[in-house]
Amino acid sequence: MASSSLSPAYAYTVLYVKDVAQSVAFYAKAFGYSVRRLDESHRWGELESGHTTIAFTPIHQHETDGLTAAVHATRSKQERPPVEVCFVYPDVDAAYKRAVENGAVSVSVPEVKEWGQKVGYVRDFDGIVIRMGSHVKPAKLD
Repeated sequence: MASSSLSPAYAYTVLYVKDVAQSVAFYAKAFGYSVRRLDESHRWGELESGHTTIAFTPIHQHETDGLTAAVHATRSKQERPPVEVCFVYPDVDAAYKRAVENGAVSVSVPEVKEWGQKVGYVRDFDGIVIRMGSHVKPAKLD
């Protein structure tokens, strides 16, 4: 059995954005998160989101571009970044409405999917797709 000191905890999802301060403010207002931190340089921001932190950093960083490679932004509205952020709400319709009223771009209004989850989609101003959904009911075991 592996040592508990080697068992990871999922800590951060980092979104690479054009404007960290703008993204932190937008996600707080549109999706209902509290701002945990926005550093003075505006090169790092965090939202309170439970056990996992949603963090924001600029698309290009001199600290990491040469180390891990450059992040490439989408070139048109026909493309999207290879990430989707999912937020779960008890009232998907109300959450979707608030997001759109606060600047999120509507992609698809909430609807009940075949697996029983109510889901709607919006985009932020960096083109990141946000899925807004209800909790998925566990499947019944026979």
